[in-house]
Amino acid sequence: MIYSWSLVYALQSLLLLYLTAAFSTLSEQSLRALPGPGDDFDIKTGKLLSPILRPRVPGTPGSIFVQNHFIDFFKTTLPKWNVELQNSTSKTPVTGDKEIPFVNLIITRDPPWITAGFSSRLTLVAHYDSKLTPAGFIGATDSAAPCAMIMHAARSIDAALTAKWEKMEADGLDLEFEDQQGVQILFLDGEEAFKVWTAQDSLYGAKSLAAEMEGTAYAAQSTFHNALSSISLFVLLDLLGAEKPTVPSYFKTTHWAYKKMATLENRLRSLSLFDSSSKSASKRDAQPFLTDLDKKDDRWLGGAIEDDHIPFMDRGVDVLHLIPTPFPRVWHNREDDGEHLHLATVADWSRLITAFVAEWMELEGYLNASHTASNHERDGDTAGSKQADGKSEL
Repeated sequence: MIYSWSLVYALQSLLLLYLTAAFSTLSEQSLRALPGPGDDFDIKTGKLLSPILRPRVPGTPGSIFVQNHFIDFFKTTLPKWNVELQNSTSKTPVTGDKEIPFVNLIITRDPPWITAGFSSRLTLVAHYDSKLTPAGFIGATDSAAPCAMIMHAARSIDAALTAKWEKMEADGLDLEFEDQQGVQILFLDGEEAFKVWTAQDSLYGAKSLAAEMEGTAYAAQSTFHNALSSISLFVLLDLLGAEKPTVPSYFKTTHWAYKKMATLENRLRSLSLFDSSSKSASKRDAQPFLTDLDKKDDRWLGGAIEDDHIPFMDRGVDVLHLIPTPFPRVWHNREDDGEHLHLATVADWSRLITAFVAEWMELEGYLNASHTASNHERDGDTAGSKQADGKSEL
């Protein structure tokens, strides 16, 4: 047993070394091929964003509607992605003895030759619930827009993943020793406090899912011993969508990944592929979102923001936290709605997240296929009528 655990940790260390050393770089052509969200981020009619712009308090019809929006999107638009639900209940300070349901969505796409436990997963995360108060609170930056950004990124890379993996199989590679990386999306419920933020009244869904992932073991000969250990990087998006965000690098252990994303941001800006900078009065004066590219080793003073990453980071998961400091002006008030989103900034975050995922997944040379697929005509409302609660896998 001691030897097997040592082997697991050694493999994880080698994986981290590989990721930091062998990270591919997207070409200018590939960056230009990345699609923007277009009308899908229209706050009234956009097929990705508008269905999320509603109150989404856990256990309410609005929450179930948004769950079904996610499910229908992946089942109809991205059918190669696997969708599962993780359910839990908890009492809250404002509901007495009543158990409130919390539903996390776990959406994955692994190489087709992989079985569970043998693939590491880049994990994109946002919470989809909204605060109970003030009444009618929507939470456009918190975190409807981040959820839509992740949906856009998944759609934008889907065809490229297919093309890459089909080519690998057609070329007859020894796939046991080839690319064993997948992508995972977590849409988490119950991030917000029902009354006042405390360790007990917050992060309901994240705490439940992290514990379940840690406690559910893979087969004995797997590369990873559970779903938690297969997370290669936990990329958490929160409070994104306001103009001119300032997002620092919070953790020294993942500053290398932060720098990769910051470098991509600089490249996208230099190619005039960022709407917010191209529309500014002076591109030279445009402020980067990721401001700590050149942060030095002696500037790590500790401290972080409490968010959905905490239960995962406490269990050893590496976290890249994309949350601005200071928070948006509209934070936790009724003005955090669609009308107060800065849509050029929302589109830029979507393009940057897509670029980061594409580079991580080594999709250089395959993004033209993804660009073509993303521009097909998209018909139908993705927010259907299926009931999401009570199911474990779809």
